[in-house]
Amino acid sequence: MLIIPVKDGESIDKALKKYKRKFDRTGVVRQLRSRQQFTKPSVIKRQQLQRAAYKQQLLSQEEA
Repeated sequence: MLIIPVKDGESIDKALKKYKRKFDRTGVVRQLRSRQQFTKPSVIKRQQLQRAAYKQQLLSQEEA
């Protein structure tokens, strides 16, 4: 459960904004979506390697 301290005189909008930001940072929605379907560990590893290669390619293009 998330606890958001609200100061006296602070608007509800600011409190909601703080709540949404804190909720996004916890990664609950991302975790729920990833658990909806099973992904084989080999597929996860392949995707990570592809991302790493892509990032490396972008970095090498910036240096050149």
